Amino acid sequence: MIPSWLSTIASIGMAVGPPVVYLDQAVSIVRKKDSTGFSRDICAVLLLANITRCFFWLGNQFEFALLMQSLFMIISQLALLYICIYYRPRISPENLGTSTRPLSFWQWPTYSQHIEFLAGYIVCLTILVLIFGRWNFFVSVLGFAALGLESTLPIPQLISNYKRKTLYGFRASTLIGWVGGDSFKLVYFFMQGSPLQFQVCAVFQLSVDFAIVFQRFMYGNAPPASLLEEEEDLEAALALAEE
Repeated sequence: MIPSWLSTIASIGMAVGPPVVYLDQAVSIVRKKDSTGFSRDICAVLLLANITRCFFWLGNQFEFALLMQSLFMIISQLALLYICIYYRPRISPENLGTSTRPLSFWQWPTYSQHIEFLAGYIVCLTILVLIFGRWNFFVSVLGFAALGLESTLPIPQLISNYKRKTLYGFRASTLIGWVGGDSFKLVYFFMQGSPLQFQVCAVFQLSVDFAIVFQRFMYGNAPPASLLEEEEDLEAALALAEE
């Protein structure tokens, strides 16, 4: 049996800990005035997952601390997304017009376009919950969608590291926060008897965290050799465009 005071401390840590992990990353981007190395898709995953989790709570009212965690995470990621867009690299797909994604998903040039998409997503979820919210099967699927999406959080960074062969720009504090936070979450979910969706997805997410730790040792965090070349190519392209 877990003492009540320890359970309270764990709940507070669960609510505020994960959002705080990204504070150092945000400060680093502001200081460098460059978001190179941090995958903005992380913001997309966390925003969509935590918005969905809030709707999941309406049908399956899990621990209140986890609901508060989602609300705090949404606020923190909206702020981090703004910082990433404001300080995006000059060689970003938005600046070069080279996005290969359908409808340039999550590589739109303005912050307002991202907010409009999120607002549309909330409206769609609201309609679905109003229609199917009384069905246990729908609520269960919604939970797996929310937690499954969140468990993919490290994957964009994993792919970005693999393509660039470096963890340059990705803060070690963020990685430590991921491993420590996800380990804590895994223990917390099992000890608190959280819904199965939380437990299964926590195991998968922690395994991807350790894959990024392996990349850290294998690739290091030195600036990529192609960074200066890309900047020179961009300057040349901008010069031609001005002419």
